[in-house]
Amino acid sequence: MFHILLFTPQIPPNTGNIIRLCANTGTWLHLIRPLGFTLDEKSCRRAGLDYHDLARVQQHDSLDDCLLALDRPRVFAITKFASTRYDEVSFAAGDALLFGAETTGLPADIHARFDEDHRIGLPMTGGNRSLNLSNAVSIVTYEAWRQCGFANMAAPPAGTAFS
Repeated sequence: MFHILLFTPQIPPNTGNIIRLCANTGTWLHLIRPLGFTLDEKSCRRAGLDYHDLARVQQHDSLDDCLLALDRPRVFAITKFASTRYDEVSFAAGDALLFGAETTGLPADIHARFDEDHRIGLPMTGGNRSLNLSNAVSIVTYEAWRQCGFANMAAPPAGTAFS
């Protein structure tokens, strides 16, 4: 479906939330090293990463290694330094959504790799620094998935419906 790329994530519970999101949306998660934590079983369990076995998670030594492994997908860098909103983009299956570290975002040299139309942001009120990483990933992932008709969505339980 889609690929979520986390560039040097630092906070285990955020990554745990994103792993759970990926497990529930059929999205691949790619972690770009260095990580601010380890993904051993004990650390994962302690950080709430218990969905790790249900999601497709890969680690890569660099952004270039990741993009090469994905056969150079169309990439959108999600950043507060964008002039295009996330809901103004037409997403397609196979797109990659690149998010920076919680404390630093994406470095300037990574920003410079993307044209303005491939740098997208989420609107916020003035005076705020940023959204929580796992919240931002959720917002953009669900918009991309919505645009693709929620492909591969599980049927709702009997007697319920989504409106």
